Amino acid sequence: MISTSDFKKGIKILFRDEPYMVTEYHHVKPGKGGAFVRTKMKNMITGLMREELFRSGEKFPDPNMEYVQMQYLYQEGDLYHFMDQNSYEQLTFNKKQLEDVLDFLKEQIIYTVLYFSGKPIAVTPPLFMELEVKDTPPGVKGDTAQGGGTKPATLETGLVLQVPLFVNEGDIIRVDTRDNSYIERIQK
Repeated sequence: MISTSDFKKGIKILFRDEPYMVTEYHHVKPGKGGAFVRTKMKNMITGLMREELFRSGEKFPDPNMEYVQMQYLYQEGDLYHFMDQNSYEQLTFNKKQLEDVLDFLKEQIIYTVLYFSGKPIAVTPPLFMELEVKDTPPGVKGDTAQGGGTKPATLETGLVLQVPLFVNEGDIIRVDTRDNSYIERIQK
């Protein structure tokens, strides 16, 4: 059981038979009456945000979520095929289920799939990925890394992000998947 006193950002609880992740919380002790906790939670199945008030000390069951490492195999129309790294079972997701991860889908890469009650509900990419730059305008002569300028680059997965001027087509760059940001260029 998880008590409201255990709340912190990112903790997962079972509320009304659905898994929620606490995104914000505030313990409030009014001058009159009992203390309570004001929370903002995200439904992990639908993605909808919800604000709730709970009495201080109220308890919730642990949602018993399971994380499974799966390898992305291939795309077939609007279906995306993954394989469990332990049991070698294949699982198929539709485009709607993967909309948050589509910019980082690359064949043969291992992703984390979140299961709730035996059903997959979310796919998470690795924190950092190495992707090839497929299209970017050339840097202008005289532009240097110290200049601080950036330009748009289209990566092999279709993601467009800002990169320094010295990055060229064909370069491999490391990208932070949490905020879609350039980290560094990888030497071949």
